[in-house]
Amino acid sequence: MTSLYRNFFNLMAATASISVDDLVCPQCSEIYCVPVLLKCGHNICRVCLHKFWEWKGCRECPVCGTMSVPGRPPINLALKIAADDYQERRTSGNEEVCFIHNEKLKVFCKNDEEPICLICQISKQHKVHECCPVEEAAHQKKIEISTMLESLRKKLRILNKTKAQWEETKTYIQTQAYQNETAIKAEFEKLHQFLWEEEKSRLKVLKQEEETKTQVMYKKLEDIKDKIQTLSTTISDTEAALRAEDLKFLKDYKLTKKGAKSNIREPECVRGILINSAKHLGQLKFGIWKKMATVVKYVPITLDPNTAQSNLAFSQELSCVQYSSKQLLPDNPERCTSRVCALGANGFISGKHSWTVDVGRGTDWYIGVAQESIKRKSTIFLNPSEGFWVIGLCNGDSFWAQTSPRTKLVTKQKPERITVEVDCDKGKVVFTNAADLAVIHTFKDKFTERIFPYFSPGLCTNGKNASLTICPMTIKVDVE
Repeated sequence: MTSLYRNFFNLMAATASISVDDLVCPQCSEIYCVPVLLKCGHNICRVCLHKFWEWKGCRECPVCGTMSVPGRPPINLALKIAADDYQERRTSGNEEVCFIHNEKLKVFCKNDEEPICLICQISKQHKVHECCPVEEAAHQKKIEISTMLESLRKKLRILNKTKAQWEETKTYIQTQAYQNETAIKAEFEKLHQFLWEEEKSRLKVLKQEEETKTQVMYKKLEDIKDKIQTLSTTISDTEAALRAEDLKFLKDYKLTKKGAKSNIREPECVRGILINSAKHLGQLKFGIWKKMATVVKYVPITLDPNTAQSNLAFSQELSCVQYSSKQLLPDNPERCTSRVCALGANGFISGKHSWTVDVGRGTDWYIGVAQESIKRKSTIFLNPSEGFWVIGLCNGDSFWAQTSPRTKLVTKQKPERITVEVDCDKGKVVFTNAADLAVIHTFKDKFTERIFPYFSPGLCTNGKNASLTICPMTIKVDVE
């Protein structure tokens, strides 16, 4: 019995000699929870040690790397008692009094970011640390957290705005799918019964794309809802912390600061998410020309409605574009919003290409080519330095090549059909009057990226909506 008491008092003496610094686990930097003693003399939380060993794949000390002996490391009972006692006094003691020196907490240690008493300030642990009064520290730290809170609020506003845009995009995808389905059915109604399988096949592809892209937006919306919920909770917790008393705020400062450091990324720009109308509707009849060669029309360029400004409308097979009433369209990255224009669905990076445009009796229009990287959301000049090689008619009486400065063009007769010929390898864009084959203008440049056909039909002509139509080419069954 005497030996038992002796061991107990020795353990209490060892516990009393342990400082606060000795109670911090070197692995997790928190107060020890069931510390175990390794062969090398270092103490580690048992859970921290097992996690480290599992990650490392061997039984080495996280501090010095010494290999541990087989078996379960013993618990350092003295250290465990001291750590438990520290935690108990910390949670149950007077929050305004230092649990070590029983003095009021009047100073804030900037290095350790915690309130301390005056005796702590001159102790070995805090002697060289930068300190300031609690009131001053609370004011500074509240400003710091308030700044972080505003950043969180800004992110929340961006997330909410993006969520609304994505909701609109998801709905528009379904609308697009319905419009495409209707157009496809209308085309197939003109064909004979033996084309039924072709129609069914195309509708299946469309449906799969709709489901796939709708599911993508559904997942993205679910993800952004989770982020909004997480960020909202963080903001609520941070606001609650800022409303607390100074001392309570400072005691919880580390946890508040950690929670306010949001790692939520801003939503990415979703490209190519809209239904690929050009794939479903473009050159639909040409796809089955061997079966219906006598009624098929082939145009070399398919217009891309996903690039069109919201006042433009298209024919069913995407070969004609005209000015119309404004539509509610998603502001996807591909869409041109700074000018009333649209691009072709397919671009060119090499080879020769040509197409003829029926400009009709329009009074203001532009046709030509534009490079893929043009600025689609801000106002720019239509000249080669900005990535445009186009000509146009202004006020119904003057033709201009959009050079820098622009060049006035002289023609013998006002062209109604203009052929655009592009030679990517030689860097030439030639505009010819389809009626007499007279060259209207030639651009010579060097194309460094993919270029796309460019169409801008203008606004109205004599009270009627202006339009541009890509002329169909003659189709022969035997294609060489």
